[in-house]
Amino acid sequence: MRCLIVGCFLLGALCGGVAAEWKPAAPRLLTRWAKDVDPANTLPEYPRPQFQRDNWQSLNGLWDYAITDRKAGVPQKWDGQVLVPFAVESSLSGVGKTVGPEQALWYRRKFTLDQNEKTQHHRTLLHFGAVDWSCQVYLNGQPIEYARHTGGYDPFSFYIDHPSSKLNLQGENELIVRVLDNTDEGYQPRGKQVQKPNGIWYTPVSGIWQTVWIEREPLAAVQGLKITPDVDKSSVRVEVKAGLETKAPVKSKIKVEVLDGEQVFATAEGVTDRGTVTLDIPLKEPKLWSPEQPHLYGLRVSRVVDVIEGRKVGEFASDTITSYFGIRKIAMQKDDKGVNRLFLNNKPVFQFGPLDQGWWPDGLYTAPTDEALKFDIEMTKRLGYNMARKHVKVEPDRWYYWCDKLGLLVWQDMPSGDVNAPWDPVGGHDNTELTRSPESMDNYNKEWKAIIDALHNHPSIVMWVPFNEAWGQANTVAVTKWTMEYDPSRLVNCASGGNDFPVGHVLDVHRYPGPFL
Repeated sequence: MRCLIVGCFLLGALCGGVAAEWKPAAPRLLTRWAKDVDPANTLPEYPRPQFQRDNWQSLNGLWDYAITDRKAGVPQKWDGQVLVPFAVESSLSGVGKTVGPEQALWYRRKFTLDQNEKTQHHRTLLHFGAVDWSCQVYLNGQPIEYARHTGGYDPFSFYIDHPSSKLNLQGENELIVRVLDNTDEGYQPRGKQVQKPNGIWYTPVSGIWQTVWIEREPLAAVQGLKITPDVDKSSVRVEVKAGLETKAPVKSKIKVEVLDGEQVFATAEGVTDRGTVTLDIPLKEPKLWSPEQPHLYGLRVSRVVDVIEGRKVGEFASDTITSYFGIRKIAMQKDDKGVNRLFLNNKPVFQFGPLDQGWWPDGLYTAPTDEALKFDIEMTKRLGYNMARKHVKVEPDRWYYWCDKLGLLVWQDMPSGDVNAPWDPVGGHDNTELTRSPESMDNYNKEWKAIIDALHNHPSIVMWVPFNEAWGQANTVAVTKWTMEYDPSRLVNCASGGNDFPVGHVLDVHRYPGPFL
């Protein structure tokens, strides 16, 4: 069915220098929130509201940095300090330098882990919200072979105390991150980043651009949550991924509590040693989520284990995660006149909103403060919109949190990459699309899946958009069908304003009134 749419720890002090020495790099336009940026407390909010633990610590702040030849080893001399998580090209980083495809960007900071009775039953995770584009992590002078990542828009994490690393983390530790970023000289997803900004094409965003943090994960950990509401059945499915390092059989209890405010609204339990537990939880007369009434239910997920490999571990090895969800349904349905329309919670809804590109004059991809993120969404709603299309960019998780909390529908793009297919701005189309290299297509598929996985639980996201205006458009039918099958809880727009194929839920046309320049 298709529709035409037009329109806790001790951490070392900040490495080197003091916060007072930081200042925005000039010359750049600063937003009103720039004055609130504090190098000693940069973006301090927990970065992942839908999967929250108490035992965590931000690594945001001043790091040493160096820009070297791509083939160079770990720097012996550092160029200065950068305010993480602002990209080095941004004003708020305090650097304001670009990183070429022939160069490498290096980061360094030091930290100290607290060691006590409780942490003996925990492992240590190092999290990155996003790093553009390819990175390698070093710890205490050694490259961690499993700590590599490619992809500029999806979160990732590593165990820094994994037995295979054989690292001694007692005392002060040195963390180094090496980054490579080809921007528009590679096939990678990059959105509107180009080496030579002009017109609608903007500054590169290289390296760390979202929060970096460490958390202690209990041995019997909750390692993942997938939350899928069902309006028609008045229920929610919660899939709990349970991890455990030991190979010994261990039985643990999974308990899920749905909260309405402070009150327990519903509960469910399951038992597992490791793997995924799926719980379907009935909800009596649930309050539905919508832009007008964005009601959110709290979620508390506990995993309890008493004995591991014959040792009584009790509460120290058990885990509790807090999260939230909204009960909503997005679908293409016929109205009372038999016309296909977008429906929210089984009622037709006219979606009206801007193309939200998510760029900041001072922070580029990164908002100066959490209040700035919130303001953007509040202003969007105040102007009369009920949705926004997030254009060829993926935001930090807290942006989607504010959309969930304030009630803004989101059409989520995949950031574009590679080169563009032929495209007619007035709608001509002869089924032409790119033939990407196997490496390029494999990378696209990997990053697209990672983005969908990371954002799945947000009720605000109602549509996936794999391509924009033929930018990097390839394998359209296969990509769209895969997306529809992988996440049937949302609609899919195969190519917003691009070369449309008979697949997906909507036909999305972009019209640019002449005369053209």
